Amino acid sequence: MFIQTEPTPNPNTIKFLPGRDVAPESPREFVTPEEAEGSALARELFAVDGVTNVFCGADYISVSKDETVDWPHIKPAILGGIMDVMQSGAPLFEADAGDTEFDADSGPAKEIKEIIDTRVRPAVARDGGDIIFKGFDEKTGVVALVMRGACSGCPSSTFTLKSGIENLLKHYVPEVREVVAVG
Repeated sequence: MFIQTEPTPNPNTIKFLPGRDVAPESPREFVTPEEAEGSALARELFAVDGVTNVFCGADYISVSKDETVDWPHIKPAILGGIMDVMQSGAPLFEADAGDTEFDADSGPAKEIKEIIDTRVRPAVARDGGDIIFKGFDEKTGVVALVMRGACSGCPSSTFTLKSGIENLLKHYVPEVREVVAVG
């Protein structure tokens, strides 16, 4: 099994591409070893000293590390862990633990969600992350988004959020006044 790697805009996150589906139906994120208990893959990766986040996209795994650890020291163990779990044939995830999105069925929220899903999420996935639409307050014009994977904690995420996503949404949905990241 050959696993490709790609850098991300976040220097503490690398995108691993195993050449097969990882989480095609719903991206998964694990931010603690306790959350990783529901995934053989995430458990294996959190066993590597220095791993702080595991995000599984459709066909990739983004792994974030503590800034005090160097990639050359932990990358071989991460590659080995991914390979071991993928080749074992065991399910990568036990129960459906995907992040739930805001259900937008009409109005500006529906339009915002569609723009996020069709224009923003694919671009962010190329960088090893994901953005989840959490809601739109029609009174204040504030869009709430959750940034995951390489986007979480990335030095350029605030710029991307404000200059990229906020401007895009304001252009297509005049009711949008601001975009904020929520936990």
